[in-house]
Amino acid sequence: MRALVVTAVPGSPALTEVPAPAPEAGELLVRVAATSVNGFDAATAAGMLQGMMEHRFPLVLGKDFAGTVEAVGSDVTGFMAGDVVFGVVMKPFLGTGSLGEYVTVTAGYGVTRVPDKLGVSEAGALGLAGAAALAAVEALDPREGESLLIVGATGGVGALVLQYAQARGAKVIATARPGAEADFVRDLAGDGVDVVDHSGDLAAQVRALAPGGVTAGLHLAGDGTLVADLVADGGRFASTLGFAPEGDRLAATAIMADPTVAILDRLAADAAGGAIRVPVTRSYPLAEAAQAFDDFGAGAIGKLAITLG
Repeated sequence: MRALVVTAVPGSPALTEVPAPAPEAGELLVRVAATSVNGFDAATAAGMLQGMMEHRFPLVLGKDFAGTVEAVGSDVTGFMAGDVVFGVVMKPFLGTGSLGEYVTVTAGYGVTRVPDKLGVSEAGALGLAGAAALAAVEALDPREGESLLIVGATGGVGALVLQYAQARGAKVIATARPGAEADFVRDLAGDGVDVVDHSGDLAAQVRALAPGGVTAGLHLAGDGTLVADLVADGGRFASTLGFAPEGDRLAATAIMADPTVAILDRLAADAAGGAIRVPVTRSYPLAEAAQAFDDFGAGAIGKLAITLG
């Protein structure tokens, strides 16, 4: 099968032919229709996860997937060939990812059915970012009238947190450069969001809007210390990047995506029902997946989807 692979890390992803996987006991074989690029994938290719997880080469990249079940392994219940599913590859090693024509996934974790009103390409860009976004929303618990600073609002996780926080009535301050980034944020959030330029004096801009500090801060990019400093005493802070502020001034949480079936079902229902919009800004065919990685590394806005028509 064709797949986006690295043969060593750090390494440049390249499209190549590798053997198609076969489902083991408790697994589904999925013919991939759509996937996307995540920061986790870029970190894998850059060698940042060496020593943290086993790497099996040639290493097929990719976490998100949506597609059709082709076969089921032994001991699988609840799924059958022909089911349209989506989710996140959740194996204890790296190497059999979703950026290929087929992927095997554990049937009991990280996979569920795609509802009728959710497009497969959207489902293929939802799992990992969506699970991280819901974990951030739970940790930060943005409430009616509270202020939430999202640093990294133009990425997949930030764009989803923005929508969930607004639905709760929070006053969101989102970082975005003037132009395409700010337009992207306002397209998702309308006039109810305050946009600040993270390439300028971020602290001054945020303090002008929240002189006493924001109630909660989400660190998805940039300087974690700066984000934490902009949160009022007793406020809430969360980071997907492993940053933890010193001391006990803030209630701090390290965000890890946990794509359980319940989480995936909620994300799918919210997206299918219009409560959230999956922020796909560009789609690439599998033949251009390496370009999608390059564009992601250059700071692309929103989610970059890869489709296998």
